[in-house]
Amino acid sequence: MSIHPPLPEATISRLVLWNVDLTLVDVSIVAREAYADAFRQVTGRPLVKLTQPNGRPDSEIVFEMLAINGIVAEDAHLPAFLDALAGAFGARRKRLAKEGRMMPGAAEALKAVARLGGVVQSVLTGTIKSNAVHKLAAFGLDRHVDVEVGGYGEEVYPKATLLQVAQGRAGRKYGARFDESNTVMIGDSARDVQAAKIAGVSMIGVASGRSLPAALHEAGADVVLPDLSNSSEVVAAVAGLTPPGARSR
Repeated sequence: MSIHPPLPEATISRLVLWNVDLTLVDVSIVAREAYADAFRQVTGRPLVKLTQPNGRPDSEIVFEMLAINGIVAEDAHLPAFLDALAGAFGARRKRLAKEGRMMPGAAEALKAVARLGGVVQSVLTGTIKSNAVHKLAAFGLDRHVDVEVGGYGEEVYPKATLLQVAQGRAGRKYGARFDESNTVMIGDSARDVQAAKIAGVSMIGVASGRSLPAALHEAGADVVLPDLSNSSEVVAAVAGLTPPGARSR
């Protein structure tokens, strides 16, 4: 995992937060197996009914998965399940690159945005931190983001609040103020868009997941792209939504 030293304060002007699943990578086959393994470890029963992530955090998915499989949730279930999920996914990490895929243009888009002046890139994802790092590392994408300042699925916050938590982490590390004028989220689901809008930040919707372009537009995305294959479009969108010198709108 890359360790990113703080950039000089004067150069900091933008924070870009990426969703992971179906925006940067697709490792759903391995993830489903890990969920089933964790469910069996925690409950002693096989997982019968699956639930779709749909942009939700792992902490929320766990409770729904328990409910639809007839398990009454108790206080100990969430930490036990997240621990088991981390172990089950980590044990399968060597399969990610073989059985999963990097989304079209993801690496090139991350590299291109990194060349834009004063950018800090991190992730805002429903996946727990250890698993998000495994997903990124499997495709060499971790080198482009600072995972220390991201927001992750084990943190029991609404996604919009988690976005603000990530802004605070990045601000403390890099000695800069990140707010609605210089923060951009990039994600594939209408839930991602809604979180960005609640948090008051700009949003680039990428129609590479389960949300169609129309749904991303309707949810309020500032820019909607079909995918990340045109890195120039991604950079132009980030630059246009975070103009130099802009402050709170």
